[in-house]
Amino acid sequence: MRYVYLDASSGLSGDMCLAALLDLGVDPALFRERMSGLRLPVAIRARRVRRAGFAAMKVDVEVLRRKPVERTFADVERIVLKSRFAPAVKDRARLVFKRLFEAEAKVHGRPFRKAHLHEAGADDALVDIVGTAFLLEELGVRDVHCSPLNVGSGWIETSHGRLPVPPPAVAELLRGAPVYAAWVESELVTPTGAAIVAALAKRYIRLPELVYDKIGRGAGTKEFAEVPNILRAYLGDVSAFDETKNVFMVETTVDDATPQLLAYFLDRAFEEGALDATLSPVVMKKNRLGTKLSLLVPGVRLDRLIEAVFRETTSIGVRYYPVGRRVLERGFRTVRVGAERIGLKVAAFGGRAVNVQPEFEDLVKAARKTGRPLKEIARKAVRRGPRAGS
Repeated sequence: MRYVYLDASSGLSGDMCLAALLDLGVDPALFRERMSGLRLPVAIRARRVRRAGFAAMKVDVEVLRRKPVERTFADVERIVLKSRFAPAVKDRARLVFKRLFEAEAKVHGRPFRKAHLHEAGADDALVDIVGTAFLLEELGVRDVHCSPLNVGSGWIETSHGRLPVPPPAVAELLRGAPVYAAWVESELVTPTGAAIVAALAKRYIRLPELVYDKIGRGAGTKEFAEVPNILRAYLGDVSAFDETKNVFMVETTVDDATPQLLAYFLDRAFEEGALDATLSPVVMKKNRLGTKLSLLVPGVRLDRLIEAVFRETTSIGVRYYPVGRRVLERGFRTVRVGAERIGLKVAAFGGRAVNVQPEFEDLVKAARKTGRPLKEIARKAVRRGPRAGS
């Protein structure tokens, strides 16, 4: 199975999703043929364009009917279920539409069954959402991941008047997602794009260490002087996607926390997913003695650990930055010293053991039970394990 990672640093829309996924190798003619099964009055065109000097795929969905049509979720669901797409495609599409209609219902104060699409359109939204679900299935994508989303800034004109960016439906859809505004004063994330990632993204993470086979580039309609208006889609095997390799160092210094509080927090930090946690004595401003708390944190746990620092220590601010990390291959085996079982942690490099360390708790238990010196039991346990370098 495959994964796709969406780099939404220039925003995200439904047509950008289509274009980026098509650019990963799906035949546009096949895409148009499958979309014709929805029996919608639309013309679909896929073409190569340039954005800020970079090549990308662009998908245009032209609605041919003169009068815009409004549809409820029941109307959309009926069209999706009557189509000849695979069940997985229908399920993904219905999930996205459900999130979209829930957001519309909430921001307009209407019951879900009476909500209908506004700026997201109707015919083009069906192509964007069902098309995205079809392309994910065609590419064999099981997991969708997304970067934090650049939503843009400024104001947009809508049928409800002038609204701030992000507009209400987008803001509602992206609750809980990491968002920011940078470089461009324009709407960068559309309701359809927001609904796709809100429903399908497994998690939102900053670019992790990736092993990928292809990159698809989907162009948006607008052109910006500041950044290329392109959504990048990285495609790779799910077994090669490990977001825990993307790690951060979180640090804070405090001079008003008790030793007991900090000792307790170290345990809590590990419970919240920290890879490492240390306390160091420091001299702070005004020559006050203090303590530096340092946490090594996987990217997926960064926000959770920072929140824990604020909630459970006396810190009023943290600094964090990405760090490189290399770790040895790790394994575990059990040996016998007399009648006692001792666990050994074995660290290897290139398949050869370089460090062998007995489990301390096992050593303590064996020493108390047998009355033998702990260091003697440790020495014998290591001797019975793999030799370093072997």
